[in-house]
Amino acid sequence: MTLQFYSTNGSVPTVPVGQALLQGQAPDKGLYLPESIPPLSKMLMQRARDLTYPELATEILWPYVEGTFERDDLAAICHSAYDYEIPLEHVTEHSHVLRLDRGPTASFKDFAARFMGRALGRLVARRGDRLLILTATSGDTGSAVASAFQGVPNIQVLVLFPSKEVSERQRKQMTTLGGNIATLALPGKFDDCQALVKEAFADPDLAALNLSSANSINIGRLLPQSVYYTWAAAQLADIAGGEKVIFSVPSGNFGDMMGGMLALHGGLPVERFVIATNANDEVPNFLETGAYEKLVPSRVCISNAMNVGHPSNLARLVALYGGQMDETGVLIRPADLDRMRSDLFAVSISDEETRETIRAVMHDYETMLEPHGAVGWAGLARYLAAHPSIAPAISLETAHPAKFPGEIRKLTGRDPELPPSLQGIEELTENFGEMAVEYGDFKAYLQREYAG
Repeated sequence: MTLQFYSTNGSVPTVPVGQALLQGQAPDKGLYLPESIPPLSKMLMQRARDLTYPELATEILWPYVEGTFERDDLAAICHSAYDYEIPLEHVTEHSHVLRLDRGPTASFKDFAARFMGRALGRLVARRGDRLLILTATSGDTGSAVASAFQGVPNIQVLVLFPSKEVSERQRKQMTTLGGNIATLALPGKFDDCQALVKEAFADPDLAALNLSSANSINIGRLLPQSVYYTWAAAQLADIAGGEKVIFSVPSGNFGDMMGGMLALHGGLPVERFVIATNANDEVPNFLETGAYEKLVPSRVCISNAMNVGHPSNLARLVALYGGQMDETGVLIRPADLDRMRSDLFAVSISDEETRETIRAVMHDYETMLEPHGAVGWAGLARYLAAHPSIAPAISLETAHPAKFPGEIRKLTGRDPELPPSLQGIEELTENFGEMAVEYGDFKAYLQREYAG
């Protein structure tokens, strides 16, 4: 039977994965989640260490997409998308860094964007129509999506980004591509960009544009991001035998964390997920108090991709634990906070602590972290100080240090090695539009540029 996906707002019918991918956001402004999370079989967990990453991805994702894709198509998507290494670095006796920064845009978001580009390309070709993908970015999503969808027939991409809060290299990765990729700079926050995208999805006047999203509001972002948790755990532990690991996830819009939640609720043995935010601490405060207050405006931190004052995916997390939160952050039905707290350890890391972590990890272990990965490592250290454990611990490094060369050089005295995806990017010509944070202006732009 084909797995169905429901909206967290609960007022529209369930849909199969293909429709959820194409729509991005549900018509009632909710976010899609699977009605049930396919369990990781003991046989798959026994085999996981011996499978290649594309093979494991095919096995894990198949129950989600069966009935929409053929298995051979899924295998082809995964083998094409995941053609790069995924280093798992041993740093201390029990702690490791999972480097998710070796894809074509040097960000963990390549794992989801490359899967989505190939999957949506097939769906659009099958339907014989066109798609306009609207994406808000706080740093790395825009470049990953732009790269993954560049040149895909009948799909156009428009990326919105806060003009003052992305690094130069992050910006140039998305503003220098051209073709079917367009970008708009806004004089606001990521939350402002995301709000415009969400309002456009819910606007009936724009229905003819066939809008979709490649933000983590799209379930297609979360499904492939669930795979690397199982892959990493299997390298270090007997997961089939129930041996547990610890993950620390630097978190902003909480899509990466929700990928981990799919793995956890599918049966991956995890002692605790450390949810490490920067100074945007609305989720740690929520887990501590049970009361949710979004931050408006979000706080500017050096881990810029995590500068989110109201994470979209919090509604999914609340739903996963029996509650309901609408798209504005109103808690309609409380979640089971005791269960959430037993699975999650949420902590906020300051810029000062982030910088000190980058310095100390390089000095003590000859390991280079960038600001987001440093937030994750500092969060893990905070957890282990409060809950000593000998379980294998894995901290996620979500972007390449070379995206933040000035900060890394200042803190460590070293220049991060430039990955192939960033070489020569300074010489490329940029082309992007600029717009005020006004929905009327944005709607008029979409109708002018993409209608007809």
